[in-house]
Amino acid sequence: MNKNKIIRPIAYLAIPLALAFASLSIGRFSVPIDKVFSILFQGDQSDRMMANVIWSIRLPRITLAILVGAGLSVSGLAFQSLFSNPLATPDTLGVASGSSLGAIVSLMAGLSLVSTQLVAMSFGLLAIAATYFASRRKGERSLVDIILTGIIIGSLCNSLISLAKFLANPETQLPAITYYLMGSLASANWSTLRIGAVPIGAGCIVLYLIRWRLNILELDEDEAMATGTDVRMLRLVTIMCATVITASCVSMSGQVGWVGLLVPHIARMMLGNDNQKLVPATLSIGAAFMLVVDTAARSIIGTEIPISILTSIVGAPFFISLIRRKGGRLS
Repeated sequence: MNKNKIIRPIAYLAIPLALAFASLSIGRFSVPIDKVFSILFQGDQSDRMMANVIWSIRLPRITLAILVGAGLSVSGLAFQSLFSNPLATPDTLGVASGSSLGAIVSLMAGLSLVSTQLVAMSFGLLAIAATYFASRRKGERSLVDIILTGIIIGSLCNSLISLAKFLANPETQLPAITYYLMGSLASANWSTLRIGAVPIGAGCIVLYLIRWRLNILELDEDEAMATGTDVRMLRLVTIMCATVITASCVSMSGQVGWVGLLVPHIARMMLGNDNQKLVPATLSIGAAFMLVVDTAARSIIGTEIPISILTSIVGAPFFISLIRRKGGRLS
């Protein structure tokens, strides 16, 4: 038996888990790693402040980091396979912009975090529905039409976001909107996770189960049909899974850039272009990447750094290096 078939799955689970335990210990309020283990596995309540920090603050946040990192990464990989475009991202069809618009509307209306999350998810799904139906032409839909319509819907949502910022109260509403758009996991709690974790987990599981079929999406239309696969249904399932995941992630964390674009390329550099290998690797690397970024965001300085700032600082130099290495080609 090939050792890699045993070692890789173990590594894919072990690396994010190890980083998660390290993240529980690291922060402006440091908790010794042995204390983390005793609080989690032995019910140690001798230091109530430490126990509260672990159970109520850091564990929900770290869980959200794993979900968002894995979800956005595998969504980006799915869209890149669907459109055969290495620059496709989770917002290619306007999902992230739609979800952000929904969250901003909720913030301006003064809704609770849970309500804001539900509204943001609903707006994201409405954005993809608008893209899907508006791209229909003479009863048919082409991938080019879907992409172009998605860009238009995303641009419209961004325009409405700008309008909302213009109309927002500059003292109470505008700072919250601006901070949300920069991305943060600070609002993570068990209530929001109970709502968002289910669609993210379900979408990731479906994409994992059909991972070998994602290779078919990268074939020419005739070649894909020759495999006996219902290509239209496969595309629809892929779009729906990636959409639900992206909408759920954005509703809880705000706009987190670069993750869905950066992580799939890191996985490709390591494993090639076979989606059967790339999907589990992307889930693991995405979770690990987001854990590192979020831990740095809340630990480097006294105030928390928005996540998208750090992901951009990492992502931009990486892509410049990748383009130079491949002579301007990413595929």
